[in-house]
Amino acid sequence: MARYDVVIVGAGLGGLTAGAILARAGRRVLVVERSNSVGGAASSYKSGELFVEGSLHETSDPHDPRDPKHDVLTRAGVIDAVKWIPSGTFYQARGGPLDRPFLMPDDFGAARRALTERFPEARAGIDQLLGEMQHIVAAMRQLSQSDAATETRGSLDALIQRLPEAADWPLSLSQKLDRVFGDHEAVKCALAANLSYFHDDPATLWWIYFAMAQGCYLQSGGRYVQGGSQRLSSALARAIKVAGGEVLVRRIVSSIALGDDANSITHSARDGSDPKTVQCADIIGNAAPAALAPLMPAAAAERLRQGYAQQTPSTSLFALTLGLARPPREFGIAAYSTQLLPPWMKRLTDYAQGAALMAEEPGKRMPPMSVVDYAAIDSGVPAPPFVLSILGPDLLSNWDASDMDAYREKRGRWQAAIVRYLGAIYPGLDEAVVASSFNSALSVRQYLNAPDGAVYGFAPGPPPTLRSNPFRSPRTAVSGLYLASAYAGFGGYTGVVQSAGICADMILRETT
Repeated sequence: MARYDVVIVGAGLGGLTAGAILARAGRRVLVVERSNSVGGAASSYKSGELFVEGSLHETSDPHDPRDPKHDVLTRAGVIDAVKWIPSGTFYQARGGPLDRPFLMPDDFGAARRALTERFPEARAGIDQLLGEMQHIVAAMRQLSQSDAATETRGSLDALIQRLPEAADWPLSLSQKLDRVFGDHEAVKCALAANLSYFHDDPATLWWIYFAMAQGCYLQSGGRYVQGGSQRLSSALARAIKVAGGEVLVRRIVSSIALGDDANSITHSARDGSDPKTVQCADIIGNAAPAALAPLMPAAAAERLRQGYAQQTPSTSLFALTLGLARPPREFGIAAYSTQLLPPWMKRLTDYAQGAALMAEEPGKRMPPMSVVDYAAIDSGVPAPPFVLSILGPDLLSNWDASDMDAYREKRGRWQAAIVRYLGAIYPGLDEAVVASSFNSALSVRQYLNAPDGAVYGFAPGPPPTLRSNPFRSPRTAVSGLYLASAYAGFGGYTGVVQSAGICADMILRETT
């Protein structure tokens, strides 16, 4: 029976990153992936002639030493294996309570100037909020260097005490913005127009998490992996192999056995043939805990479930990719990333209504949308057709999988309605569509095996009290089982990479 130091279940971004660090540190690593290729959500592919980006619109710049991904991707050996292309202006926000479009720069100083020029009456609040965000990002850097805050109460207390914003620690984003800006909804929407990058409801999004995630963009600037996110995932897989590890695709993990001296997993071909069992010291789950539990002995599975019983899945997303005959800028799309707030959205808190809209037939109300024009930067995305990516909040409960023909017909009606909506905002765009691909929350569940179609792991809600530790650890309640994914930290590229680094460090310290 083959023996490894670490077996990783799933070849998504977190599992690959942890695997690369461990393999390069001399550990014998095996990665087992059920799909045809590595990457999970961090994938890009062709649908006919249409290039489809699985997840990445932009991430903060990992070349900035202050960015949480910098040290992790450097140790994984891939920070220079891909090109990180600047996305320019962070986003254009338009619609909702904004009377005209607003361009948000991807730099704290420039953002402060742009916001105060547009909203001079809110200058004091803008200075306060951006100042606090800068301070929070700086204070949280230690979380990218150690797992202390996920492991000990004392370390978390020390961290909170360093923050002058400690009294606001348990607040949601909407509570925080209400405290700072009152009923000035336009400035709130300008500051948080890209909410779908994190969550679907400002009333249940932790303010500190928003400050960390949004602050990373404003600190370092936005970046896109030239050629698509698949290039980063493939580079990580190569790093594992070059260091002597193995990456297997089209293999299904059917069981996880736990023992005092060694653990083991059994994996097979998709049809159940060719079963193989391997031993290992540690197991890393790149899958959701709910997907791992059924593979384990009953007692261990129950411990794992109970460890996350208080957590709720994050939001899901729909993703519509359009191929246009002409560059999107010719129809008036003026930025790489545009956040479209619908006319019915009068307050930032109205954003929460968007996730459930696809439960019904398309009507007058469209959900909030993030629109990305890959032709606006040196993205490396092949064209023509010119790729426009549209995503927005979605829920698995919006879609009925019991009749797949009916599901596909409804999805088609929503796609047509979204294209008409975009054509009304950008005249002529709807007539230029020559290719399309539409993924719903149901697609996410089927492709990623993610419960509830969650795209960001567990929901990033506020801690119930100041004394509650909101930071999830890669360590699970099951000895020898770790997580390296959005379920071990916070969702998005930065959160997943950061959790993978912490996971690898735990195993290295405990097995040295």
